[in-house]
Amino acid sequence: MALLSILSNTTLVVLKLAVGWMTGAVSIIAEGVHSGMDLVAAIIAWLSVRVADRPPDREHPFGHGKIENLSGLAEALLISAAAVLIVKESLEKMSAGTDTEMLEWGIAVMGVSAVLNTVVSYKLFRTAKRTDSMALLADAEHLRTDVITSLGVFAGLALIKITGYHILDPIAAMAVAGLIFHISIKLIWQTVAPLIDSTLPEREREIINESLKECDPKVVGWHKIRTRKSGSWRFIDLHVQVKSDLTVLEAHELVDEIENCIKDALPKSHVLVHVEPEEEAAPEDLRFPPGDES
Repeated sequence: MALLSILSNTTLVVLKLAVGWMTGAVSIIAEGVHSGMDLVAAIIAWLSVRVADRPPDREHPFGHGKIENLSGLAEALLISAAAVLIVKESLEKMSAGTDTEMLEWGIAVMGVSAVLNTVVSYKLFRTAKRTDSMALLADAEHLRTDVITSLGVFAGLALIKITGYHILDPIAAMAVAGLIFHISIKLIWQTVAPLIDSTLPEREREIINESLKECDPKVVGWHKIRTRKSGSWRFIDLHVQVKSDLTVLEAHELVDEIENCIKDALPKSHVLVHVEPEEEAAPEDLRFPPGDES
């Protein structure tokens, strides 16, 4: 899917820059720059997904998943850079006061861009959701901004054609830049949170607790649940209290059962369980609150 994004963006960069040069429309040139950023981002996503899929090794015992987060951050920064470039070009166009020509070509290429990126971003979102890939998600978000901005420029060029007010060209471009910057801020947080080992979303923590409740009745309670994410992999560790008369073999089998329960509920999870006899736990630990991470 990342390769499809590279091919579509290469096509759009060539079309937008060529038509932008022909028409003199800064909004189309800005969109060409935006698609150029999309192309770089798609290449980053393609490379990062290949690296992130590598198995753990001696230097990276927890795998290479955070490469996806780093690539997502790079894409978000590229989106921000695109917004700054668009504003710069728009201000220069306002100062120069030059008119745009051959608007029909610009309207046509913006329409093609919106349709093509809608199809590709839809496919990327589906693949990102299925694989839980942050790199593909960032690329899909990147393309979705291109759909919105292409439609904005399409509308701006159509209004210029109807009204003859050429000042609408840089105004439309600056409105597009504002939207791009807003989306980039959102994407930056989505990619940075796993890099600083933020906990899993509340719903996933609830799933962990629900899985523990359904496990063997020998489990008395649990506490000290810690979670984080690296790429598409989840890392979960917790302490469980068990009946004190369990043998080592029974405790080991119970740990295997707990790990399998959680992995069945949350695929692509590494689970580490520490067993404690129930009398070692304080009374307040012997409870089952959703999302307990005390």
